[in-house]
Amino acid sequence: MTQRVELATVMDRLAVDEVVTAYAVAVDDGDWAAYLTLFTADGRADYRSAGGIEGGAGQVAGWLSENLALFSMRQHLIVNRRVRFGTLEHDTGDTAQVQADYVNPMRFAEGEGGDGGEGAATGPDFVCGGRYSFAFLRTGEGWRLRTVVVEERWRVLPGPRPAAVPG
Repeated sequence: MTQRVELATVMDRLAVDEVVTAYAVAVDDGDWAAYLTLFTADGRADYRSAGGIEGGAGQVAGWLSENLALFSMRQHLIVNRRVRFGTLEHDTGDTAQVQADYVNPMRFAEGEGGDGGEGAATGPDFVCGGRYSFAFLRTGEGWRLRTVVVEERWRVLPGPRPAAVPG
């Protein structure tokens, strides 16, 4: 690889990473206009493994807006990003695939299902984790999401904690 190609690859990695970060911030902040700008015109998202829907980015943004309103606090932590660039019509670097793990603590809005008990003000009511699969396309406006697939692998719901085992 030449230095020019290596530099272009690093710049593409940074640009793709910025979109992943912008995605997390848009979802956490409920900024659905920003969320939509991250997708290609035909972009899709699949949240079925987390109890959600699959569809066009606009449809999914509407569903997210309605369902995430239950939570007054959301914070995606997206880590272990693995980036692979691909080709489109014999041009290198026109596509990218990113797999990344996530942990997502959330707090219910007042009166929306949190137990309100001891510790309710200090910790999240709901935590889930899993893996994202992001598919990107280089466009004239920069890197955009073609698809986002959420693979939720675990969750912790509100409720009484089991008592410690005497030891």
